Order: sequence, then structure tokens, then C-alpha cells
Amino acid sequence: MVEITRKDLNRSFWRWMFFSHSNYNYERLQSMGVTYALSPILKKLYHNKPDELKEALQRHLQFFNTEPSFGDPILSISIAMEEQKANGQPIPAEMIEGFKTGMMGPLAGVGDTLFQGIIIPILLSFTIPFATEGNIILGPFAYGVLLLGIMLPIAHWLWMKGYYTGRQGILELLHNSLLQKVMMFAQILGAVVIGALTAKFVTVSTPLAIPLGRTSLNVQKKVLDELSLGILPLAVTLATYWMLKKKLKPTTVLLILIVGAAVLGAFGIIKA
Repeated sequence: MVEITRKDLNRSFWRWMFFSHSNYNYERLQSMGVTYALSPILKKLYHNKPDELKEALQRHLQFFNTEPSFGDPILSISIAMEEQKANGQPIPAEMIEGFKTGMMGPLAGVGDTLFQGIIIPILLSFTIPFATEGNIILGPFAYGVLLLGIMLPIAHWLWMKGYYTGRQGILELLHNSLLQKVMMFAQILGAVVIGALTAKFVTVSTPLAIPLGRTSLNVQKKVLDELSLGILPLAVTLATYWMLKKKLKPTTVLLILIVGAAVLGAFGIIKA
């Protein structure tokens, strides 16, 4: 009987963290990273069964794509299932493949929302101002340290929880009310941070003035600012968001913004 040790799990975890996107390709996406991370454990489980080892490697070379940190328990649970299979329990290959396929989407959605949609923007909001002033330590260095300091402990805890609690443990985590509350709070906080970044870094105003006899009405100060401070930066931000939601490429959106700003600026309608 072959047993997987904590050392084996840690080795596989670090392989996944560093190489999850190695040889990333459009046909199978993260499959090479998956196979590289799991290969030491698979070799240990099937060390005297070359045909079964070959099947296991081919099994994990199938299409796979998820958020690497929050989705990593998919792989640790797969390790537990492979261990059971190698030790003679009736675990069909289709069950392992089906589990990976079924869970990679839901965990990717949670992970992308948590890390890319919330944590990263919040960290950037704290470190970008220092970076723009040329402070390397409190800018890019602090960003990297903080991101790794948050991401790695969460990822490692989920990896171990996946192996030791199995499929039921991850399902309970996904349906846990505390996780839902944390996600909601983080989403609200992320929206506030994005709003603050917009107000600070998006600068658009208009120099237009409407003649009124011997005087004139400054559109920016007397109209737009009276309605809402920063209404033009907000409008530009919402327009950008709308275009991205319409599936326009970021480069296309950027080109539209550049051309639009150039044309409106040339006619004296806006200034940045």
C-alpha cells in the first residue's frame, strides 16, 4: 500500500504554484502544469505499474483551466482519488476526469473574483501612488510581497484541505455562508477602491463657456461640478466599462479613447 506524505503534497503544491502556466496553450491550457505538478506523486503511486502510470499521465494531460490559487484543491483532491485508485479502491478514471472538469469552472469564478477582481486592485490602490513617486520599496516590491503574503497561505491551506477533506469538504466550503459574506464584503470594498482610483487618476474636464451677454457661464464649474464632482471622469470610466462588457478588445477600447480624446481636445471640448 502506497501512502502520500505531507512532504509529497508540499512538493506537488510548489510545483503547481510556480509552473501552473508552464507551456500554457490554447488546446489544453494548464494541462502541462497539472501533469508536472502531479507527476512525482503519480510515479510514486504507480512506480511498479508502468501501464497504469502512463494512463494516469494521459488522464491529467486533458484540458484543464482554473484560477491557480483558489482552484488548487481540485488537484489535491485528484491526488487523494489517485491514491485510492492505486491502492485498489474502485475509483474509475472517468470519475477523476469528471470531477476536475466539473469543479474547475466554479472555483475559477470564485478565485478570479477574489484575487483578480478584489485583492489585486486593492493592493494596487495602495502601492501605485508610491510607485508613481519612484518609491521602489513601497511600490512594486511591497505589492509583490503583500500579494504573495495573502495568496500563498490561502492557496496552501486550500491545497491541504482538499486532500484531507476530499470533495465534500470543498463543496461545503463553496456553500459556506461565511465565504459568501466575505465575498460580498470584498466586492463592495473592491468597488469603493476602484471608485477612489478613478477619482484620483482619471482627470477629464471641459473648458467650454457659454456666453451670457457681458459674462459667460463656465460649464465645468457652474454646471457639471454643481451636478456632481468628477462627473466627466466617471462618465469616461463607465463608457470604458461598457465597451469592455460589449466584448471589445482592450486595445480597441484604448484606441477609441485616444482618438476620442484627440478629436474632442482639438475642438476645445475637453482637456485632460
